[in-house]
Amino acid sequence: MKTIKGPAIFLAQFAGDAAPFNSFDAICEWAASLGYKGVQIPTWDGRLFDLKKASDSKTYCDEIKGVAASHGLEITELSTHLQGQLVAVHPAYDTAFDGFAAPEVRGNPAARTEWAIDQVRRAIKASKHLGLNAHATFSGALAWPYIYPWPQRPAGLVETAFDELARRWTPLLDHADEHGVDICYEIHPGEDLHDGVTYEMFLERVKNHSRANLLYDPSHLLLQQLDYLDYIDIYHERIKAFHVKDAEFNPTGRQGVYSGFQSWVNRAARFRSLGDGQVDFGGIFSKLTAYDFDSWAVLEWECALKHPEDGAREGAEFIKHHIIRVTEHAFDDFADAGTDEEANRRMLGLA
Repeated sequence: MKTIKGPAIFLAQFAGDAAPFNSFDAICEWAASLGYKGVQIPTWDGRLFDLKKASDSKTYCDEIKGVAASHGLEITELSTHLQGQLVAVHPAYDTAFDGFAAPEVRGNPAARTEWAIDQVRRAIKASKHLGLNAHATFSGALAWPYIYPWPQRPAGLVETAFDELARRWTPLLDHADEHGVDICYEIHPGEDLHDGVTYEMFLERVKNHSRANLLYDPSHLLLQQLDYLDYIDIYHERIKAFHVKDAEFNPTGRQGVYSGFQSWVNRAARFRSLGDGQVDFGGIFSKLTAYDFDSWAVLEWECALKHPEDGAREGAEFIKHHIIRVTEHAFDDFADAGTDEEANRRMLGLA
């Protein structure tokens, strides 16, 4: 068995215009002061990271690694969640998602898609420059507006959407394979890959591509009422990244999984700071450890109630407490009788 690495923190929810959140050096110093050992970088945030420079220059990547190392930190993964979302966008969401794109491609869906694909390609190359073997992203979505089967979906609608999604991602998966990087899709509502079945539909269409892997985030599974522990048993060989995020689901007579268009504070299904929700992290860390997951446990903080800096501070200790330092000896070694094959046969009555 192997020991999970961490604690680490995804910087996306903390980056801002005020110090210490407005530069990579300062935010690394802050993260290290809380006890984090790794940082996951949002590649769309120019205050922290220059993706174009990172894809073109290994020297720049060495400098970024050096900044992290100067604070005792490692870079865990790069993230293109926002750009990956734009690889496939249903027209109903054009306006809502245009803000994720560069200004020059907004209002032009075809150009926006090409820009997003280039962004993911650059992040794959930058990951190699940084010596990383996993990359976090979203799949995007073409079929999401049709998630509920009313009105009745026309025959072939979903299949066509997944065929197109696979067509767009296959060259990126091949590019990732050339650079020794796993694409880790975060299974997430709003993406066509939002549960195990949809991931399998996609996997079949990309011919079980070895680089089409998973970012495990139990919060999104709990809010869909999936068995997130059984999910690990099913997909552990494909889980290459891990977001440690908590959530709670408290249905009432008025609202359930869909939460009635309410704000995050008032939803039955909502994200919480680590330890404040319902996710069984003891079970999760135990299963991942038993399956030899040896990558990073990365805090993704999202909570409508708690201050983010409190969530970050508490999260470092929470993850540290849950990481299992694996044993080098069996617990019952003290009782080893030192038997051999002849003794075994006598015990079975075969001598």
